[in-house]
Amino acid sequence: MEESAIVQHFEGKTIFITGGTGFLAKKKILRIQPNIKKLFLLIRGTSERSIKQRLQDEVVNIELFRVLREGCGANLDSILLEKVIPISGDVSHENLGIVDSELRDEMWREIDIIVNSAATTNFDERYDVALGINTLGSMHVQNFARKCPKIEMILHVSTAFVRGTAVGLIQEKPLHMGETLPGSKVPFLDINEEEKIIEEKLRELQTLKATEKEITKVMKDLGIERSILHGWPNTYVFTKAMGEMLFEEFKEKANVVILRPTIITSTYKEPFSGWIEGIRTVDSIYVAYGQGKLKVFVGDPESILDMIPGDMVVNSMLAVIATHSNQTSDQNLFIYHIGSSRRNPIKYGELKRLAHQYLIDNPLLDSGGKPIKIGKLTTLDTMASFHNYIAIHYIPFIKVLKLINMIFCNYFESRYVNANRRINRAMRLAELYKPYLFSQGIFDDVTTENLRTTIREGKINMDVLNFDPKCIQWDEYFLNTHFPGIVKYVLKQSI
Repeated sequence: MEESAIVQHFEGKTIFITGGTGFLAKKKILRIQPNIKKLFLLIRGTSERSIKQRLQDEVVNIELFRVLREGCGANLDSILLEKVIPISGDVSHENLGIVDSELRDEMWREIDIIVNSAATTNFDERYDVALGINTLGSMHVQNFARKCPKIEMILHVSTAFVRGTAVGLIQEKPLHMGETLPGSKVPFLDINEEEKIIEEKLRELQTLKATEKEITKVMKDLGIERSILHGWPNTYVFTKAMGEMLFEEFKEKANVVILRPTIITSTYKEPFSGWIEGIRTVDSIYVAYGQGKLKVFVGDPESILDMIPGDMVVNSMLAVIATHSNQTSDQNLFIYHIGSSRRNPIKYGELKRLAHQYLIDNPLLDSGGKPIKIGKLTTLDTMASFHNYIAIHYIPFIKVLKLINMIFCNYFESRYVNANRRINRAMRLAELYKPYLFSQGIFDDVTTENLRTTIREGKINMDVLNFDPKCIQWDEYFLNTHFPGIVKYVLKQSI
């Protein structure tokens, strides 16, 4: 497989991307192959902004497009106007929420490749919302694809953590309809039954005239409850797992590739190093520590955090699309784990050390622009030690605050409520992140490595299509790329 063959594969193609403003869907295809025919981007419009405005604000005007603009110059706007077509829609609806029938017909006639990257990634998202996007969205995407006579393949972006919290080597195996994970309290998973449970709970809440805030809390709790019942640790991975199961039926129509990244971090090199959008998973721990809000690290220092830079995920997407489009074989469903734990692992304790080192040398700034001093971190390497820490250091304070509030006739109620809420939130987050901070699993990537081997044997510029984690020097990456990227692009502070 030569680089030119991969790049040329996209020439004259019409590509449809859901989750069009998301982290993984931006600009790479246009940069390496401006001669695509069309790029349809499904974007959820809002009452405040039109989809064209979202495309401009969240895609075109961000710094990630700087390299593309430098390459195309004044021609970029005309290229975007001609080839990039924002579509108002929502994967949680039939026909993806696209109401214009003429536009739908045009898309069905022209689409060659579909990339489904739409998702809600909140670990404890409302169950109805997560099921609608992450699970039923998969069904709606494939139903839409069935009406595309030219369709070559669907690339579905999932997460490696759909395989749960297994110990040892976790293989690149598909999830089959009805499958549950070890630890499940029930033998079979029925997606239709999950829909009914949600509908019944919402009707019950409406009958009780629950507020929107109350409904949100109940639906979040329901998602976690149903996830744990079937063996998954949180609502996000549970609903993504069900979404994968639904794609099993589409492999008779065209090839399906399920790409399972692990924890996605800032870009390694492309189009420039350190680009990141939003706080992702363990980065929230780094930011909270740097802002002086976190005094302890919870997690096994010896556990492996499987992390992979965002540009390597994008490069793997391009490689698998070019490899499997119109490929004929006995197997029409392909699974790829895109991560680092098998080839280049980094331990949680090492990440903690690097975060401490960086923040000592480069402290974050408070709202007044003054450096925030960080203290020495206490590491709690078991959940039991975390609960003991809360019981010793915080619960007595909450009890005293509650007593003072009662003595002064609820004068301090807001302080008591806020303090209690923060403790409950910390406990909930610790439970949500527990599977990742105490992980004993390694994600196998034999299929991915076979693809990398094929690419290495071709005439490939690995600066353009590199997705090999073995090249990453983690100390250098975190200290010189990732942490500075969070400060610059997320916190908007100077470095």
